[in-house]
Amino acid sequence: MKHSLPIKWMTGILLVMLSLSSCKKALMEKPFSFLSPENFYKNENDAKTAINGVYSALYTYDLYLQPIWNLTMLDDDHVSGADWFLGTSGAGNPQGYWGVDGPWVGFYTIISRANTVIENIEPLNQNIDTDIKNRILGEAYFLRGWSYFQLVQLYGGVPLRLSSLSKEKDINKPRASVVEVYNTVFSDLKKAETMLFPTGHPKAGEAGRATRGVAKGFLAKAYLTLASCAVNSGNVVVRGGQDNGNYSYAKTAVKGYEGVDAKQYFGLARDKAMEVISSKEYSLFPSWKTLWSKSGRNNTEHMWQIQSMSGSSFVNNLHNYFSALSTFGRGAVWATNNHYSDYEDADLRGLDGIAHNYQTNTGARYFYPSSQAALYRVVNGLTYTNNGTTDNRAYVIKYADVTEPTLANSDAYYPIMRYAEILLIYAEAANEANGAPTTEAYAQLNAIRSRSKATLAPATMNLEQFRSYVLAERARELLFEGIRRFDLMRWNVYLQVMNKISAGQNNISKVRSQRNLLLPIPLGELNSNQSIKENNPGW
Repeated sequence: MKHSLPIKWMTGILLVMLSLSSCKKALMEKPFSFLSPENFYKNENDAKTAINGVYSALYTYDLYLQPIWNLTMLDDDHVSGADWFLGTSGAGNPQGYWGVDGPWVGFYTIISRANTVIENIEPLNQNIDTDIKNRILGEAYFLRGWSYFQLVQLYGGVPLRLSSLSKEKDINKPRASVVEVYNTVFSDLKKAETMLFPTGHPKAGEAGRATRGVAKGFLAKAYLTLASCAVNSGNVVVRGGQDNGNYSYAKTAVKGYEGVDAKQYFGLARDKAMEVISSKEYSLFPSWKTLWSKSGRNNTEHMWQIQSMSGSSFVNNLHNYFSALSTFGRGAVWATNNHYSDYEDADLRGLDGIAHNYQTNTGARYFYPSSQAALYRVVNGLTYTNNGTTDNRAYVIKYADVTEPTLANSDAYYPIMRYAEILLIYAEAANEANGAPTTEAYAQLNAIRSRSKATLAPATMNLEQFRSYVLAERARELLFEGIRRFDLMRWNVYLQVMNKISAGQNNISKVRSQRNLLLPIPLGELNSNQSIKENNPGW
């Protein structure tokens, strides 16, 4: 029987969490309660408890209980919702959101704990299985490298802390350059991929842990991100604006990424993504709808998900905000009508991925969209309503199938990496590295299209047309998975795309300025780290 979150892992995390404080200054954190490393790291069970403590930082109100997805998923061109929820980070004012410091604190907490694990597990040679030791070290390197990848995308160059606080001679550490941070990301993820086991291996660990394929996948994604940020010519076409037209934007390098050999890193991204594809460890799930059901969790497509368990402390409120059924009556976040119109009529991501007929917790019945009343107004003898304005809410199904949908918190799983994204990473990288779309790039892109019953991509596209098509396909496939904002950022079109909309659906402001390109560094860090002299521009 498959558990959502194995009991032995949950028990280990809970024990560690009881001994850890959720310190709001990452530099002040004490990784493992009152026990010194000399007294704690004695055997395999100690090592497992320690790495569980690194993972536990994911399950906090610094990261995936809300802040990380609030600050990313609510801030793109395809999101609309209630102004009471989108009025801060969703309207370009992240400092008005209570969790604005969360990502910095949370990711540095992971880094701090990973450093302690690495330093104390590497010399442990007794009372531990060698394979398990290497796996735990691989997980620690992965989580540290992955955290720096998140930080550099959100904040730009950040301080590199590669040893525990007990070994740091000076907590004052300046910001590294963007490229220096990426080199650390690459180094850690490369180490991780050599130490982790493939998914399904008896020693790979429980569901929700990093595996070899996940490390390779994020290495490919980091290569792709660096490369696309560095592109300094050509154009990107994005559909949007008030009229949902196609607009062409000139591509320039993102600040801090100038001078990077983009073509080289696109080649590395292509090759690493192909390693994941060739491994045959993963595959697209046949049914789009089942992919997002409880039975679809941890399947062959979901490479890494944040796990949850109903009735425990490992729950979240994703379903309550993003689903049609909510304790609010209806959810607070939905896709825009403009984005919905980008799905073909037969595309299952529009047909099955959007709630067309639903009932609220008060018993009221609604349909979406108003323009398709002939299909959805009356279904199975039941009549649904839509006033054509405020009822036009395209709720996704991705977080809806939970154990206790009538509660504010339940067991929605959060997808951090899906195999579908690996295929799209390959397609994008192969096109850019080759200078034009390759046959294999089309094959991986069309695998995504075919699964959703959408028509195949036009076969005669040039480099820029294929680039723009893949960017749009990523938006269709990865809607509300924390991807879109980063895609607009790395292609350096975020400001243009958002400001072209100006006032979005439900009158949500999409107006953005230069300061919205990076999040503000927390004041706690600025006050404690004297080597950082100023905040990010505009903050």
